[in-house]
Amino acid sequence: MTQQATAPRFDAPAGTFTGWRSDGVVRATGIRYARAERFAPPVAEPPADGVVAATSWAPACPQPPAPELEEVVADPMGDLVADEDCLRLSVTVPEDAGPGAGLPVMVWVHGGSYVSGAGDAPAHDPAALVREQRVVVVSVTYRLGVLGFLGGRDGRPANLGLLDLLQALRWVRRNVAAFGGDPGTVTLFGESAGGDAIAHLMAAGGARGLFRRAVVSSAPLGLSRGRARMSAAMAQEARSLDAAAPVQDVVDAQARVAARARRSGLNAAMPFGTQYGFPPLPAEADLPAAWARTAPEVDLLVGRNSREVALFVALLPPAARLARVPVAGRVLVEPLVRALTRRIYARDAERFARRHRAAGGRAWHYTLSFGAGALTGAHAVDLPLLFPHRSTWEASPLLAGLPWDDVVAAGREVRRVWAGFARTGEAASAPCLQVSGG
Repeated sequence: MTQQATAPRFDAPAGTFTGWRSDGVVRATGIRYARAERFAPPVAEPPADGVVAATSWAPACPQPPAPELEEVVADPMGDLVADEDCLRLSVTVPEDAGPGAGLPVMVWVHGGSYVSGAGDAPAHDPAALVREQRVVVVSVTYRLGVLGFLGGRDGRPANLGLLDLLQALRWVRRNVAAFGGDPGTVTLFGESAGGDAIAHLMAAGGARGLFRRAVVSSAPLGLSRGRARMSAAMAQEARSLDAAAPVQDVVDAQARVAARARRSGLNAAMPFGTQYGFPPLPAEADLPAAWARTAPEVDLLVGRNSREVALFVALLPPAARLARVPVAGRVLVEPLVRALTRRIYARDAERFARRHRAAGGRAWHYTLSFGAGALTGAHAVDLPLLFPHRSTWEASPLLAGLPWDDVVAAGREVRRVWAGFARTGEAASAPCLQVSGG
């Protein structure tokens, strides 16, 4: 980065980019890493001619409304626009970082059940993490839902969102040194579906050497297997979607496509997702071997919040009413929260860590417990700790009654652990975070 009177400037192999300053960091936002036709694999963006103004947020992938998200996060998408041409990333760096600084690079993969969210959503603002820990954060936006995680039949590729992420990681590998990052010290970190995507990138063809470490948070790994019949039924329903139709028509059809998953048991809780046996993923039976081959080359921090499913119980009106019944409500609901948290999140995270260590890798497992009342340890409570964007999170029911200063203080410890892992591949406990392994 070179300082100019008007804007920070980054000279990278991908082109020359001007960024902007805010919140004590420097940002270069909305940078194209690839382009893609609808229902087609991404193609890497060629080097840009001239100077590119990287001063607008990356657009979100078009997506249906998510009222359940709005129950948890104030104004979840902020000022973002939606655009099918969304294969962009944003880089946030310390104010004094320059080319050759060799800072750890943390690549953020957002969650949202593979159907919602965006890399530049205010709920994922990395400014505090960058300022405090002197890391470079790259936030990636990728295709979702019908546009990114279906296909596999009738000539439409599956796993397009994963292919997008691979292209983004190749961009990081080639260009991040110009932003002060070390391309040899890249850590992926993501929550929920973002964590699930990272776990699968660890087994993906073409991913070798693109990252050194991985933080897999609250990934619903218990829903990732045995999905082939469900995905095939959804793909059959999606056959009628015209590749040339207005994108809103495709988004509007997503609920109808997802409805074909209703008879698929617990997996229907996340109908869109990765599909085995289609590039870049191996067949389901070959997945353990693919993870084992990766283990010696990737340090792993994997874990979950203590009571993940408490969030979803709170969003279901009958269960929420039951939970509010004094004394008896908690007694009746808590066993369900604990059992489903273990079935969907905890059991497979623990297995992932054990398998990784058995294959010769370094793996740490964590449990995080923070929050207020019935939502203590709930799904997504780690997000305001990592990304304390006050206007987004302060009024969230996840933090109800907690002083904002307490959130910032607890989050500072979590950010220290995450960034420490990105630097060294080792993790330590914190007041709200219990870590084991190594």
